[in-house]
Amino acid sequence: MELLRPDEIERIERDYAQGLPARVIVDVFASKGVPLSEATFRKYVQAGLLPRSKRVGRKGKNRGSQGLYPASSVRRMNAIRQMMAQGLTLEDIKASFVVFKNHLDLAGDELGAVFDGYEKHLEQKKNQKELTSKLRALRVQARELLHEITRFGSVVTARAGADLSTASQS
Repeated sequence: MELLRPDEIERIERDYAQGLPARVIVDVFASKGVPLSEATFRKYVQAGLLPRSKRVGRKGKNRGSQGLYPASSVRRMNAIRQMMAQGLTLEDIKASFVVFKNHLDLAGDELGAVFDGYEKHLEQKKNQKELTSKLRALRVQARELLHEITRFGSVVTARAGADLSTASQS
């Protein structure tokens, strides 16, 4: 079983920046010989290991909508499969930083929406140069904070993983 290489993941994230349906994600892994069904994929979403989809309307009359998962789901699924290949169980993975990463991604998305809203509001007002500058600085601070929290989580997870492997060797 060969997992996705970083350059393959980056290409998928570029090609599907707006998101991709579960079927496409399943097909990407199937093409690599990685067994993954849509039911298993959805189980990982329900377990909090993968981000939830967003409903997006299809163009055309009476075409309905479809669920699109963030392109980062492919990267996260790859990481989950790597952890499983190392012998970790779903419970071990759930105890890792992967679950918190979902929350951080959601927080980043929500903060982005808040900043975008303020930015649009400020565009309608004149002489708001100082407030616009402050908003840009806050956006950078928010990105940096999320990045630092992610780094912190990686350290905590690495230590927890070392503790798990030490415990299993005893």
